[in-house]
This record gives sequence, C-alpha cells and structure tokens, in this order.
Amino acid sequence: MSRRSLDIVDLGRMSFGEALAVQQRTVERRLEEEIPDTLILVEHPPVITLGRGANEDDIVAPRELLARNGVEVHRITRGGLVTYHGPGQLVGYPIVNLYERARELKRFVTQLESVFVDVLGGRYGIRAELDSDDRGVWVDGNRKITAVGIAVQRRVTMHGFAFNVEPDLNHFRWIVPCGISDRGVTSLAMELGRSVSLEEVRVPVIESFAERFGYADLSGRL
Repeated sequence: MSRRSLDIVDLGRMSFGEALAVQQRTVERRLEEEIPDTLILVEHPPVITLGRGANEDDIVAPRELLARNGVEVHRITRGGLVTYHGPGQLVGYPIVNLYERARELKRFVTQLESVFVDVLGGRYGIRAELDSDDRGVWVDGNRKITAVGIAVQRRVTMHGFAFNVEPDLNHFRWIVPCGISDRGVTSLAMELGRSVSLEEVRVPVIESFAERFGYADLSGRL
C-alpha cells in the first residue's frame, strides 16, 4: 500500500461510543497494514469526554441537567482535559502511522492544528493562531475554535480534532473547556455572522489535511 494514500471515512452522525469502536477497529487494521492511513469524520450527538488528565470537577453542569439533555460522559485515552462534542461540530479522527507521517507526537499535533489555521485563513479570511501552552486553534488569541487531543496506540494515532462549525455554544457552559476558565470558545458561524454547514467545510478540511501531511492519493467518499 502507498504511504502517500489516505482513506476518508465519513460516519455521518453517530454516537461517541459507536464511533470509538470504529476507531479501535480501524487502528487494529492499520497496525496490521491492512489499510492505509485513514481520516474518520463524524458528527456526534451531545457528549462530554474527559482526557487522561481531566478532573471531573471541570464538568460544572449538574448530572441531572446533562441526563435531561441526553448528554453522555466518557473518560477516554487521549491527551488533554474535558471537551464537549455535539451537533454542528466537525470531529475528525486521524488513524495514522505516526512514524511515517511526523516522527514525533508534538510535531503531529502542531501540523494537525495548522490544518485549521490554513482553512480559516485561506478560505474565510479569519486569522487563527496556535498556543504551545494551551493546545488547539485560537481566534484573536482568546477564543478557541478547534480543540485537539491525540492518543497513540503502538505507533498509530487515534482521537483527533473537534472543529466548531456551528454548534450550540451555550453547551460549552456545561464544562470548563480543556480546563481553561479565562478564555472563551467560538465557532466559524459566529466569526462569519452566518450559518455554515458541515458539508461546506468538509472538503476544505480534507484537502488541507492531505496537503499538510503529504498525501497525494485520496480514496473514500470525498
């Protein structure tokens, strides 16, 4: 299989637990060299995930409120703290051989964040930047528009990014996003002042991802 090939898998809207199972199966197949590097795209129903360093105190909403809103809570293996996923957010899980693509995790994460700096600046004229202390992609230095958290399983990456396209930003009040209480969150729709669909951003994100990581051949549903 070509090391320059990337498979695109779009799961549509799927629960976090189901998508996690897809990730895990895909990681195993990638480890066995049955498939090329793969980018899984998905939109989740409301869910809160806690990374390896997360404190449950960063979930500030009462559990009864979360239950009434159908919000699941999952503790997972990625780096980072607490994160919200929900409708209107493009979530991506790169299942990538780290040593073939970036050699070290920090460089991989920086390249992944830069995908969204490129999309926001090149397509929408929004200046975004990175912060080595608070990972993710920031607008004007104080509003996070993309969260990033990665795990590595025997040299293959999993988990990934959550790009706020047009989620309900009020839902972020249920948590202290990534443990950061003195900076806010934003979305592409908020910054543009108009509605934005996931379909509008899907291809630009795929193209930017492929360019950043050097994939020449894309397969799957583009």
